[in-house]
Amino acid sequence: MAHSFTNEQSASAIPLGSNKGGPHGLGDPDDLRLRKVEVEVLIPKIMRERAKTEKCVPQVQAFEACCKDAGLFMIAKCQPQNDALKACSLEWYKDEQFKKECTEIYLAERSEFRRTGLPKKFRNKANAEG
Repeated sequence: MAHSFTNEQSASAIPLGSNKGGPHGLGDPDDLRLRKVEVEVLIPKIMRERAKTEKCVPQVQAFEACCKDAGLFMIAKCQPQNDALKACSLEWYKDEQFKKECTEIYLAERSEFRRTGLPKKFRNKANAEG
């Protein structure tokens, strides 16, 4: 049976329309509350990217090398490397300290966006030019 969240309103839930205000009308830069989409989609995305680029580098390299060598047969030939990569990633997804770090990274990026009104890719481009 599916779990119902209708009666489980958390104290940190953000009411609709509260992402207004702040210097650019994008929300308060100092607000640390998280929306459901941020907790369930955006922060896990940062966790995946960091796990791939920082934590599971040997597994990623082994999987990529196998895929290059296997060609069309990569699904069958690279299963062990894929399993190792999944296991490494899963270990980092379960790590509460890692999740906290990724949440802090997300909140810092969101705060800077709310403060400047510029998405991260435009802030990075402006910093590189300036």
